[in-house]
Amino acid sequence: MLVAALLASASGAAPEAKARARAAHTIAYDDYSYKIDGKRLYVWSGEFHYWRLPSPSAWRDVLEKMKAGGFNATSIYFDWDFHSSAPGVYDFTGIRDVDRLLDIAAEIGIYVIARPGPYINAETDGGGFPGWLSTQKGRARSTAPDYLAAADEWLSRIDPVIARHQLTDGGGSVIAYQVENELYTDTPDGHAYIRHLAAKAKADGITVPLVGNHKGIFTRELDIDGYDRYPQEFDCRHPDVWSPLPDMAFAHKKGEPLYLPEFQGGAFDPWGGPGYDKCRQLTNGDFEKAAYENNMASGSTMQNFYMVYGGTSWGYLASPGSVYSSYDYGAPISEDRQLTEKYLVDKRLGYMVQAVAPLAKTAKVGDATAAGGAVLTRTRRNPDTRTVFTVVRHKDVNDKSTDSARIALGGHRDIPVVVAGRDSKLLVADYAMDHQRLEYSTSEIMTHGVVGDGGRRHEDLALLYGRRGQAGRTVLRYAARPKVTMLAGTVRQSWDAGSGDLRLDYTHRGLAQVLVEPRGGTPLRLLLADDATADTFWRQDTARGPVLVRGPELVRTASYAGGELRLTGDTDRTTPVQVFDGGRATSVTWNGRPVRDGRLPGPRPVTLPRLTGWRLSRETPEARPGYDDSGWRTAAPAALAADNNGFHAGSVWYRGHFTGSATGARLTASTGNAGEWLVWLNGRFLGSTRDASKAFRFPAGAVRRGQDNVLSVLTVNMGHEQDFRANDTHKKPRGLTAASLEGSGRRIAWRVQGGTLDPVRGPLNAGGLYGERHGYHLPAYDARAWTPVTLPRPDRTPGVSWYRTTLPLALPAGQDVPLSLVIARERSRHYRAQLYVNGWMVGIYVSDLGPQQAFPVPPGVLRTAGRNSLAVAVINSDAHTGGLGRITLRATGNHAVPPALWVGRSA
Repeated sequence: MLVAALLASASGAAPEAKARARAAHTIAYDDYSYKIDGKRLYVWSGEFHYWRLPSPSAWRDVLEKMKAGGFNATSIYFDWDFHSSAPGVYDFTGIRDVDRLLDIAAEIGIYVIARPGPYINAETDGGGFPGWLSTQKGRARSTAPDYLAAADEWLSRIDPVIARHQLTDGGGSVIAYQVENELYTDTPDGHAYIRHLAAKAKADGITVPLVGNHKGIFTRELDIDGYDRYPQEFDCRHPDVWSPLPDMAFAHKKGEPLYLPEFQGGAFDPWGGPGYDKCRQLTNGDFEKAAYENNMASGSTMQNFYMVYGGTSWGYLASPGSVYSSYDYGAPISEDRQLTEKYLVDKRLGYMVQAVAPLAKTAKVGDATAAGGAVLTRTRRNPDTRTVFTVVRHKDVNDKSTDSARIALGGHRDIPVVVAGRDSKLLVADYAMDHQRLEYSTSEIMTHGVVGDGGRRHEDLALLYGRRGQAGRTVLRYAARPKVTMLAGTVRQSWDAGSGDLRLDYTHRGLAQVLVEPRGGTPLRLLLADDATADTFWRQDTARGPVLVRGPELVRTASYAGGELRLTGDTDRTTPVQVFDGGRATSVTWNGRPVRDGRLPGPRPVTLPRLTGWRLSRETPEARPGYDDSGWRTAAPAALAADNNGFHAGSVWYRGHFTGSATGARLTASTGNAGEWLVWLNGRFLGSTRDASKAFRFPAGAVRRGQDNVLSVLTVNMGHEQDFRANDTHKKPRGLTAASLEGSGRRIAWRVQGGTLDPVRGPLNAGGLYGERHGYHLPAYDARAWTPVTLPRPDRTPGVSWYRTTLPLALPAGQDVPLSLVIARERSRHYRAQLYVNGWMVGIYVSDLGPQQAFPVPPGVLRTAGRNSLAVAVINSDAHTGGLGRITLRATGNHAVPPALWVGRSA
């Protein structure tokens, strides 16, 4: 099995053992579900983007959190733009080491759905197309020869990496390969394009099923073509109003499982939007539970949620039409890697779909509205086991009332249930639950399994839950009346000798425990919890069977060595711990230390330094008439755009030379949403704008007759558009695009300068500001000669200024303290700030646009033990309201973690 392969690999097994461990696995599928080595798999997956988290040590953190939170798979885009700075140039080292990423996934034991594009969308620069692709003549996402040649070049680099990690070849955990993404071009050329990419993947050694995310258009070309859906869409301004939940059964294709490659796990937020707290509220745990259980009622057995961890569009990764620097997405794991309420709901559901195997093969029985019309039931049945699954919720998703109804569960009628507000319940009946027969329960199953020593000392363990204060009923069937012992809480029992039903009635409040001991059968330890209490449980599967742990903030791993249970995980305070493993463990360790008195230590308090000692340097020499631009590139009037001149990210400077007596200039620029551009004539500031075109009047006496005049233009570019509709919108130019003089027929001779490649951080980290070109943002830069200043600091000088300071940190080892830089919001000011930590541009702040003020900095970028450099490039857009607000350092959490988690975490 895969677990054996992972254990052998991780333990440094002998070559012979490794060869056996790498034996190929089989992947198949049918109308119902995926199958791994003949066993049905309910794929419960979450989207994760490694390129939005430039810290390989943090990749492990997030993937471990996903696995611990019930996800058995992760879907990963591979971003062509992130790996290629020029045609034929590819980087797979450091933060781009996807071999390492896939090794980590395999070590953790989480399956991977690989999505290498070539186009990925993802609200990222160019939709994943590298900047250099924007100058191609042929239409992208088509069979145009120049585009196919470039796409094949990318696939020839990334496909072999993915192929090395396929489960089918025994080398890893990749179980599916997505061809392209969201291509809705149902034309002969569209089909030919997908056939080409599918053939390319197979030629490159891809043997796992080829899947798609194209609304079923390419079923002939692909093994499984899925259908994505975002029912709440992306307007987070009204987070309390839901759209109806779709019945996705319409997307089920014969011979394939119902695959939802992207179902809403959050929402992106645009410049000037309400912020990600609103997006998390729009797609909160109530939404997740209702929507994802609704998908189960539609028959889906492959759900991938976009996003589970969003991360940061650091540098110029963001596509400006969609998002700002944060890609938090309102996801279950926040941008600063904190676990939210949504994560806990996902955990409950993820544990259930993996424990309740019959859910992977069901057929629709029917939908019904209970008496009164407010409550809806949707029912499916496994055709082999006859297990019944019924989803119960309000018919109107915006109905927040509390309604009682009497419904059918399997063969049982008139069962009372309560639906409060937007709650949804997936109730199970007629189920062989390990060694027990569950007739039905009005509580939901979170997980169950057989625990103990694997011999005579074993028992069934089941955790069921419901909303706090609601009544619950569980009915189990036995040949003879079992012995029932109440271990905790209050549970009423009754026995029906005619049917053999043991009925347990209770109220969901805290944790009740019942031990049921059938005559001559396997005992059942039944845990009955309210939902908040259920959230305190973690399931880990070991080589000796499952274990439930209650109490810690997070349980990452569990293993046995003799009678010792070795647990690793996180705590944010001193925490009591309980272990449910059937008495298998004789002792317990936590993060390598013995557990004393049933309590786990929390983190030590942390005191953060204040950000002081700022120094200032003004720049913008490019605006001065005597500045030497002879080394800049000469730009033809018809090819002014930045990409035409080889500059694909960030700010670009233009200097236009002319002689004569012009009265003004009409300029046109394209900088993307939230971008802007600033203009000077012979060193005199003419103004700034976010408009596409503007006429600038020259002040009297500003033009030097008969001499060289210099029009200086700084375009602050915000990345490329995506190509969602496959109509080459990623080619929309950036930078200055047209210019003409007013009052003169003379032409302007242009020179252009953008950024240079950062060999460590890549082509999307910095642009063409003077300070970026001269390393003002890099950690080794010496700013001691700069002017000391304090923040906040108003500034009436238009153009660019730089601020620097150092940040010494000495965070305790074995603790994860997520840190963010926070800028005080001043809507009346008109400036933008680019924030750099140790050379990494962690975010862009626009004072009068927002909404982002907090900029998380992950370990790996941040030295948690040592000195850090902070640099801020401030672009004042006018001569009145610029400057820089107060910047503070904020801890958004404090967690005691396994000591080995952040090994090698320095920037």
